[in-house]
Amino acid sequence: MRDPRYGDLAKVLTEHSTKIEAGDRVLVEAFDVPDDMVISLIRAIRESGGVPLVSIKHQRVMRELVRAGDEDAMEAAAAHEAHRMERVQAYMALRGSRNVMEMSDVPGEAMRLYEQRWMKPVHFEIRVPKTRWVVLRWPTPSMAQQAGMSTEAFEDFFFDVCTLDYGKMERALAPLKERMDRTDRVRITGPGTDLAFSIRGIPTVGCSGDRNIPDGECFTAPVRDSVNGVIRFNTPTLYHGVTFTDVELRFEEGRITGATGNRTEKLDEIFDTDEGARYIGEFAIGFNPHITAPMLDILFDEKIAGSFHFTPGQAYEEADNGNRSAVHWDMVMIQTPEFGGGTIEFDGEVIRRDGRFVVPDLEDLNPERLK
Repeated sequence: MRDPRYGDLAKVLTEHSTKIEAGDRVLVEAFDVPDDMVISLIRAIRESGGVPLVSIKHQRVMRELVRAGDEDAMEAAAAHEAHRMERVQAYMALRGSRNVMEMSDVPGEAMRLYEQRWMKPVHFEIRVPKTRWVVLRWPTPSMAQQAGMSTEAFEDFFFDVCTLDYGKMERALAPLKERMDRTDRVRITGPGTDLAFSIRGIPTVGCSGDRNIPDGECFTAPVRDSVNGVIRFNTPTLYHGVTFTDVELRFEEGRITGATGNRTEKLDEIFDTDEGARYIGEFAIGFNPHITAPMLDILFDEKIAGSFHFTPGQAYEEADNGNRSAVHWDMVMIQTPEFGGGTIEFDGEVIRRDGRFVVPDLEDLNPERLK
């Protein structure tokens, strides 16, 4: 018997996240996801009047395609997928993986080719700016292990997080978006961190289930050359199957001039992908009330209540500071007391302290009010 929660999630994805309408062609890209979930999505898309298209993929197969570093093969695959992406109005990606480290032994040069010749033209240049899209992870035993939970408990957590009242969240985040839209100077402090930059003139986007599931963030981008100072991230980050910890970045006039961590050489290799990889393409504040600790999955970690993320690489066109890169690496810092605390200031006013919003118009974003 199909889990009834599959239908609930499919409804969120079709009705809230992508708002499927009659005649919409919808590409469903499923990595290692149960057929029953894909079937639930097909049915939900049809019920909304859309036309479902399905691509079934597996992470082990993707590893084999990428690891050879065959530029011609990657360009051919990108041309095929770009042709299809240009002809759909909506895109849903469900990404499960039995092994989150599957890509960890792919050579760095092969990964750069994949990002530049395949990911960038299909996803950054077509999918992100030209479709209504949503991306989510699928719960697996390996994810449960990362979260330190049993498989059953993690699945319950997953469906609670993914099917919460995103309409309520949408209303609560409106004042934060308004504040960010009128802010010039941002300062962030915390253990090992004193960072300052401007967001003046860069649009702000509130996210409440219409791009990622789970969701709960408000993002913009720094003025490209305005970032100065140092940030020491207190959350492990996974990039193409490699885990990084204790990452510290130093900035001068927007550029990463120093990077250290447990894999310093690998950090520099990624930041040398292209010129834009050493500049920041996104600044976002997270506030999902159900997500309180990191689990090495960025779609969850970047939404942690009391967190923010700072992203070397590509800027989104909706909040564009002009930075272009094959890299988009969300790095998360948590500012709750358990993780050392910290503050976020907008134009000299502290708006969040130790992970809690402290100005009256933003208090509805604190966890007890969003649940």
